[in-house]
Amino acid sequence: MTVWIAVLATAAGCYLLKLLGLCVPARLLDRPAVRTFATLAPVALLAALTAQQTLVHGHLLTADARLAGLAAAALALWRRAPFLVVVLAAVAATALVRLA
Repeated sequence: MTVWIAVLATAAGCYLLKLLGLCVPARLLDRPAVRTFATLAPVALLAALTAQQTLVHGHLLTADARLAGLAAAALALWRRAPFLVVVLAAVAATALVRLA
């Protein structure tokens, strides 16, 4: 039963946080610093999540096949490849490293 209490409390907290965001005055949202933060924060959070999922196994920092896949994807993005090519390059690099 305590799991459901935690789930319901988390859902209520998320809803209240969303509601709080809707109550922010428009003049605050029009500031350049707030706009810059709103533009850059999702990119930074996604980059941090990608790095954490790629480089951490348990509580240890590791460099395994996932890192090769990330490097291949980064190279494909740098070369301005289409998204499907980026994904396929990452999959292929990861698979090749795991086979070796």
